[in-house]
Amino acid sequence: RNMATRLTWIQEKKLQNLVKGKFSLLYRASVHGFTNNSLIWRCCNQGPTLLVIYSSDHVFGSYIPQNDKNKTRVSCLLFAFEETKILRCEIGPHDLNDYVYHYGNKEEFQIDLSEKKVTMSLDTIKKLKLSQHQTISFEECEVFRCEDLLDTRKMEGVAELRGSLLSSIRTYKPSRDLVNQMRILLLGPIGAGKSSFFNSVKSVFRGHVTHQALVSSDRTGISEQYRTYSIKDGKDGNSLPFILCDSMGLSEEKGLCMDDIPYILKGHVPDRYQFNFMKPITPGHSNYIDFPLLEDRIHCVAFVFDANSIGQLSDEMVAKIKKARREVIKCGIGVVHVVLLTCVDSMDLITKGDLIDIYKCMPVKLKQEEVHKKLGFALSDILVVSNYTSEWNLDPIKDVLNLSALRQMLWAADDFLEDLPLEETG
Repeated sequence: RNMATRLTWIQEKKLQNLVKGKFSLLYRASVHGFTNNSLIWRCCNQGPTLLVIYSSDHVFGSYIPQNDKNKTRVSCLLFAFEETKILRCEIGPHDLNDYVYHYGNKEEFQIDLSEKKVTMSLDTIKKLKLSQHQTISFEECEVFRCEDLLDTRKMEGVAELRGSLLSSIRTYKPSRDLVNQMRILLLGPIGAGKSSFFNSVKSVFRGHVTHQALVSSDRTGISEQYRTYSIKDGKDGNSLPFILCDSMGLSEEKGLCMDDIPYILKGHVPDRYQFNFMKPITPGHSNYIDFPLLEDRIHCVAFVFDANSIGQLSDEMVAKIKKARREVIKCGIGVVHVVLLTCVDSMDLITKGDLIDIYKCMPVKLKQEEVHKKLGFALSDILVVSNYTSEWNLDPIKDVLNLSALRQMLWAADDFLEDLPLEETG
């Protein structure tokens, strides 16, 4: 017998965001019977539940937070879909038994399964923009148990993976011991999250959220210097085997001068160099590094993009990004550049539970496809990160995403070193 829900994927995601939970289908009227007794028998004492009703014109229902045993009166959240938007209104508080045995309240919301009808007050119908009839006939009814998105078992797995990634990065050694630290350049549009990614990585190893690199609150950008950040393991620990290099952002107007990119990649640009968007650094500049060593060069480039802004990139910005990518390839780092997609956790339809297995999440897959088609990056090179922006405490799920991306970049940098001709490794 078919126990698949009639909810669409988008409807299910919207409802998960509404109630902050994941669903287990307990009851389907067409399978278990159109009787209130069948519904109560299968759904009573199941904790918070979500009732979904399908009429010929509407999808609507109620959420009952029956999770506080100390309360005898609770409020119920009614909802209705207006296309993919959710309208909502709260009823109650009412006696908990009303919700358990009648899935509603006689005055405001009551379901009669045997008659396949729902009766609501006119005020409720108006708020939910349903048909202007107090009684609505329906075709199907489903009830879901609402569970925590992040149960203990999942969080234990996340903590274990976080510890494994930390250990892997702490003990990492660059290929062939050619350099002590890998240099990773963060390159991308102004406001994409380059400085925030550095802060997020530093926070993991420092043990608390920190903001060494200044982050702009608008799209004008704040990084006008070239900064090379070495990170210590803890406050007084050893330097970790990588350096994150933060550049001025790309912009249609006053961003990073495109001619600076080859000089950065080849190691000619010193730390704290003040960028001039009108002209690049030149060999005559007082701080120019004339003879950079292999350890001064960039070993991996990470193009950073805000996932929510990919669709708004102008033609001019797309052209600049493609030109920057050509410069990277020309400098021999073509096989070792990746994409970091930031702000994925703020995308519509993404729940916190999705971040645990983010690469299987359909909105993220579609975003990766968009980056691939628009900018030409390989799908396998598009990584997802989640920066600390307003949080005060570390989040192990964010840490796992960021550490996984960092480990991938270190592996990519190894490829760069292994591919170097013999005369460049001396």
